[in-house]
Amino acid sequence: MSQTVDRALSILPLLAQGPADLGQVAERLGVHKSTALRLLRTLHEHGLVYRQQDQRYRLGARLFALAQEAVENLDVREIAHPHLVELNESCGHTVHLAVYEEQEVLYIDKVESRYPVRMYSRIGKPVAITVAAVAKLLLADLSEPERRAVAEKLDYPMYTSRSTPNAGAFLKELTVVREQGWATDLGGHEESINCIGAPIRGADGRVVAAMSVSAPNVVVTAEELLTLLPLVRRTADSISREYSGTTRPEKA
Repeated sequence: MSQTVDRALSILPLLAQGPADLGQVAERLGVHKSTALRLLRTLHEHGLVYRQQDQRYRLGARLFALAQEAVENLDVREIAHPHLVELNESCGHTVHLAVYEEQEVLYIDKVESRYPVRMYSRIGKPVAITVAAVAKLLLADLSEPERRAVAEKLDYPMYTSRSTPNAGAFLKELTVVREQGWATDLGGHEESINCIGAPIRGADGRVVAAMSVSAPNVVVTAEELLTLLPLVRRTADSISREYSGTTRPEKA
């Protein structure tokens, strides 16, 4: 990266901390004021910084517009899919990707198990929101008032003896999931199906999607499935880094 581009880009995180005048920018960059002024003028021409009436500079509206456009055009499914396939090839079990939309948790991608005995699920179908691992991960990221409001509106069908029985129990489990950063469904929806999941986060740290690995207990026990948790979490972290743009580019 050229020194000029590097210096210009270094101005943006500085102004993200608050408005700064020419002298402050020059001092932080370690350059003469005339150099800092040229950089600021270039950024100003492109709408990336704005000069206030008090002669201090702040981030420009164009920068926020570009950031919003970039976020809106991100497709978490497209980014996640190769990672889901790699995880599936490694463990052999069904891998799901889900998001929270319009008060429902929906599967948006699935890589099928290599084993003949499989769980039934379908892309676009809502999950059992009170028991599914992906649902717990997505709802656990909501604020406490939002979690409570959602939990109190839900019904709590007892799919199995291990299903979540009521809002109080659900909220307690969401608190645990939020703290530990992963979730399980060990026979909560179907007695014979176990599931482990991990969150996918955006650049702001918020959960944008959740992924999981599921398997029938005739293929692998719950205890054996739990040994895959580190691999599942590493996969989710890799997707998060790529989605949020924090993956370091390879050197040419």
